[in-house]
Formats: sequence, C-alpha cells, structure tokens
Amino acid sequence: MAIGGSSRRNDDGDVRYSRTFTVALFILTILLIAFDRPQDRPPLLANIRSTITDLSAPLLDLAAAPVRGISNIGPYWRRQAGLAQENAGLRRRLDETRYWRDLAMQLRDQIELYEQALNVDTPATNARVGAWTLGDTDGPFVQSRLIGAGTRRGVEDGDPVLNVYGMIGRIVETGEVSARVLMLTDLNSRIPVMADRSNARAVLVGDNSPYPRLEFLARDADLEDGDRIVTSGDDGGMPRGLPIGLAQRDRQGRWRVRLFSDQAPIDFVWVFPYEAVGAPDVPLPTIPVETQAAPDPAGDSEPAANQTAEAGP
Repeated sequence: MAIGGSSRRNDDGDVRYSRTFTVALFILTILLIAFDRPQDRPPLLANIRSTITDLSAPLLDLAAAPVRGISNIGPYWRRQAGLAQENAGLRRRLDETRYWRDLAMQLRDQIELYEQALNVDTPATNARVGAWTLGDTDGPFVQSRLIGAGTRRGVEDGDPVLNVYGMIGRIVETGEVSARVLMLTDLNSRIPVMADRSNARAVLVGDNSPYPRLEFLARDADLEDGDRIVTSGDDGGMPRGLPIGLAQRDRQGRWRVRLFSDQAPIDFVWVFPYEAVGAPDVPLPTIPVETQAAPDPAGDSEPAANQTAEAGP
C-alpha cells in the first residue's frame, strides 16, 4: 500500500506518481523559467552552466561528425566529378594558349625582321601606364571612369585605355594625378574601326548600351558574325590593331560589337601613350616677285621699251 506522495505501481508494473508531486514539479518548472534571467542569474549558476556547455560541446561535435560525414558523401563526389571535368577543360585551354603563345612569338620575330628590312619606324606602345579605376558618378558623361594616373606619368588626352582583354575607351580629360576615360559604350564615343579579317571600315558609335553600334559601314562591306573588330587608326589618334570585340547583328539587323573588355570587371587598366601622326612640316614655296626698273630721271623710257620688246614673240 502506498503512503501519501510515494510512488505506486499499477498492475502492469509502470511507475506512477502522486498528483501532488506532479503539480509541485510543474510549479517549480514555471518558477525556474520565469526567474531565469541572465542579469538576475547567480554567478555560481552561470559558471556551472558555462562549464557544462564547454564540456558538452566537444562531445556533441564528436557525436555529430559521423552523421555529417555520411551526409556529405554525395555532395563530395559530385563536387569531385565537377572539378575533374573543369580540370580537363583547363588543360585543353592551356594547350591552346601555349600554341597561340608560340605563334605570337613567331609572328613577333617576323615583324621585327620585316621592320628592320623595310626601315619602318612603328609607334612605341610598350611604355604603358598601369592604373586603378574608380567610378565616375558626377562626371559629364554617362559611361566614364576615373583612373589614378595623369600628366605626371605621361598620360595625355586621346590615349587609348585597355584592360587585360581589350580596349575600354580613351582619355578625354587629364589632370596631374588622375584622368577621365570615356568608355566605348558612351553616347559621345566615336572610334574608327575595321574588321580584322576583311579590313571593312566602320565607326564604332556608343549609345549607352552594352553593345555599341557599327555605323558608316559600306553596303557591300565583307562583314560576318563573329568577325574580330580592331581599331583602324584612320583618324591618326590611336594605333592600329587594338582589340575591341566581335561583330554581331541585333534583332533589328544592325551591326553591333560585343566588347572583349566585358569579360571581367574593369578594375585595373593600362594607358598606352600614343603620339598622334601630324601633317608634315614642309615649308611653303616662295614665289619670286618681278622687280621693275626704276624710271630714269632724265625721262628715258628706252629700258621699258626694250623689256616690252624682249617679252614679245
């Protein structure tokens, strides 16, 4: 027989507690929850709680490690398969890059031999100036950038600006330590260009869209989708052959250019100082002025008559 609040067993052997003991535990739980505030918690209780947490955290992490390992098996092998495929693609690109590097070195050597044989003085573009770019929100142009290089480093108006992939614009304003770059996509940009394959001439016109237009293109121009567009240098303001992009038609059938420079964010650029080709400095020919003989004070007009007679048939 059970006494007062002691436990008693039923016929099935389960332990049952008295109603008073259950109500007391419930009230105690409510009181602990209500008065368990961090600011009112005794220091001893806080220290005990933090110690228990420090001891149980490594054990819980160790117990969860097998579960995490099993759950990560699938994503791990899928990631390994993707990395293997990407590695194979990178190896193919590396082989292609080596081929083009060897070809570029051969062409460079041939060009040097031809220049020496023909005594051609090409513009020097090796003295490039590197600079970081900044956003230009208050400038006079919609599509422009500021760079941290100016006249102190040899940057002048009209110099072309390129990133690692291709041309992005040209210098339009220059200070001592900074300069403004007018992007090829700006509405005010006009660059003479040509197709590298067929030498078809055009003018690259920006319209504040990512793909500038090709204007003033001849009707019978030999131009195809994917043709490489480079600078033509027809204006004499920049060198010939700077890479710009690939030609493509839009939905309206107009020719546009997908810029090479859009392949990566424009953070670091190079400015190629270029001296524009000017008109030859040739002195004007001097026109001889015929001198007339002074009249004779004595009134003798014979010299004039003789000159008239010599000039006649």
